[in-house]
Amino acid sequence: MAVDRTPVLKRCRSLGIDPVVMGINKESKRQPRRQRRQESEYGRQLREKQKAKFIYGVLEKQFAGYYNRARRMQGITGDNLMTLLEIRLDNVVFRLGFARTRKEARQTVRHGHITVNGKRVDIPSYQVKAGDVIAVAPKYKDLLPIKEALISSEHMAVPGWLEVDIEKLSGNVLQVPSRDQIDLDIDAQLIVELYSK
Repeated sequence: MAVDRTPVLKRCRSLGIDPVVMGINKESKRQPRRQRRQESEYGRQLREKQKAKFIYGVLEKQFAGYYNRARRMQGITGDNLMTLLEIRLDNVVFRLGFARTRKEARQTVRHGHITVNGKRVDIPSYQVKAGDVIAVAPKYKDLLPIKEALISSEHMAVPGWLEVDIEKLSGNVLQVPSRDQIDLDIDAQLIVELYSK
């Protein structure tokens, strides 16, 4: 499987992403800004796609699959795409504060530390639904990385479409999020335009 080994802060800087979005509370070192040529329409579209892929940790083939699904759904394709990415289990684990970063959330899910409605799920791309209960499996509740994540995520607000119970280390999916509930600076319409060519 392909792995992007570019340092996260460097990638954030090149894509214009605030590192906090990735769960990292570090300022990337400011370097003198070089004069950037005016970006073409294609360049802007490609940058938005790269931002979405990087934030959610999705590779090209899987991302194209999400786009095709979003296109077949009712509603606005760009909004559908963002919703499909947001309801990935690894993203929900991150949003609930059970992991410090989406990458750590993916690993937590892969290692079988998370249950959905009481059943262990180890597929990071699993799509949650309204009414699902996401929890840390009982035998993993004392894991140090999860405790550290809870401490570091205290300052992060859980989005309105989720509800978390820190004592029980569980959360509820209250509803599937609409685009205005997803607080990421991604222009999904540019991604749609890119795929429509």
